[in-house]
Amino acid sequence: MTPSPSDARARDPELTQLGERLKRTRDYLNMSQQFVSDNTGIPRSAISDIERGERRVDSLELKKLARLYRQPVAYFLAEEENADAGEYALAGLPRALAQLTDGDQKTVMEFAEYLSLRRAAEKEQEGSENQGTER
Repeated sequence: MTPSPSDARARDPELTQLGERLKRTRDYLNMSQQFVSDNTGIPRSAISDIERGERRVDSLELKKLARLYRQPVAYFLAEEENADAGEYALAGLPRALAQLTDGDQKTVMEFAEYLSLRRAAEKEQEGSENQGTER
């Protein structure tokens, strides 16, 4: 006996992965399925089915979800299981920078340098704290 089309889709690992990634992102943003439905026009029951991997999401729906979640579509479609949203967000940076003035681009670069230096200082502080506990 062949499985029904909905059973076959439910076991599709790509649908399952996409649904899980969408659900994790929605949960992280503390959005309800109803809120997502109200802001995308996608029925709440469809969002539930998509998150469970039981319904395919069309490209326009995925675009609406990605826009609401402020993530690039590519992040949700990434094949690697533990995809990093930040990595995909950086891929769109050149397009975003092109729309900024020269002064704004300089400010973005200064902020990126600040973040890098802050992270280095945090790592240095963590290292010195760990050395203090090893003694």
